[in-house]
Amino acid sequence: MKRLALLFSLATLTGCSVSNQVETLIPENAVVKNKTTEGYTDRYKNIYDDFKDYPVTCSEACYPPSPVIECQSDMQNCQFTGKNPAVNLKSGFNVQWLGHASFKITTENGQQFLFDPVSDDFDWPVNWAFHIVAGVDRTPTIELEEGDISKTDAIMYSHIHYDHFKKDDLARIGKNSEFLTPLGFAEHFPENGYKITEMAWYSSKKVGNSTIHFVPANHFSSRILVPFIHEDNDATLWGGWVIEQQGKKLFFAGDTGYSPHFKDIAAKYGEMDVCLIPIASYHSEQHPRWYRKVHTTPEDALVAAKDMNCKVMIPWGYGNASWQMGDKTSHSALFRLMHMYKQLNADTPMIVLNEGESVKL
Repeated sequence: MKRLALLFSLATLTGCSVSNQVETLIPENAVVKNKTTEGYTDRYKNIYDDFKDYPVTCSEACYPPSPVIECQSDMQNCQFTGKNPAVNLKSGFNVQWLGHASFKITTENGQQFLFDPVSDDFDWPVNWAFHIVAGVDRTPTIELEEGDISKTDAIMYSHIHYDHFKKDDLARIGKNSEFLTPLGFAEHFPENGYKITEMAWYSSKKVGNSTIHFVPANHFSSRILVPFIHEDNDATLWGGWVIEQQGKKLFFAGDTGYSPHFKDIAAKYGEMDVCLIPIASYHSEQHPRWYRKVHTTPEDALVAAKDMNCKVMIPWGYGNASWQMGDKTSHSALFRLMHMYKQLNADTPMIVLNEGESVKL
């Protein structure tokens, strides 16, 4: 009895943790780019790390008023009120934007996928530090009901940054879903029986009737608690995702700057039916070149959609539930997008959503 009581006490103290199931996919056709930096080896880097030749740049009068965006103040706390084009791709994808980079995707055969689900604010204590330093608290996103979350077949994370991966959300999501992540990601999960597949660029995994491809992005990774401590800089990979089902394809870019990787993805997988492409966090008066390297401007996003032969583009990253990191205001990026869409005579159909809205394509 004493031994049984001791085992029970130990189990209670350890929280009855269960080891995660981790699979790593680096097939022969996959791509992994490594670098050595700051004394650390085996760090990841972008395929087009030195790319600077941006096709289009808005240089003046980039944020004119828009008759289809209503705001409480100057480009702040806004709603898109315009009419989206009628698009019937018969792709089978239903897209709901939950805010920032978070999306719920459902398919015609009943599968459900989540991209970068993050509720409310950052993980503690970074949320606290962000409030103290930046004076910003995030407006809560559209949260899924527990019953809705339990229907999820797979969750795909684009990278490890706090605004795309929140550890506190893992308990809400539970262990019934598969987690598909970039390489090096699994060590950031608590040991609790999660099913995790780490993937290299251009690796693929079958989930039910869908095939999920992990594709390149032009970004970086870090998840530091203390500034200027760089042990985890680029120690995990980053990227975007393609959901392919019955010949139809949906592309989620993840955080990325513009580079030829968009054309590479199109060359490998063909034209995309639905493209979810970021348009925000590119603005910095102090570091404009660096910000643009890792975040697409609205005009970069339009060029990327053209590169990928997207049948429809859905922008994201702006919004009332964004953190406004690298943005003038909550909706400045959307104002610039509407302006540049006309300036470039863009012909990619574009659907603009407010947080929580969905569209069947």
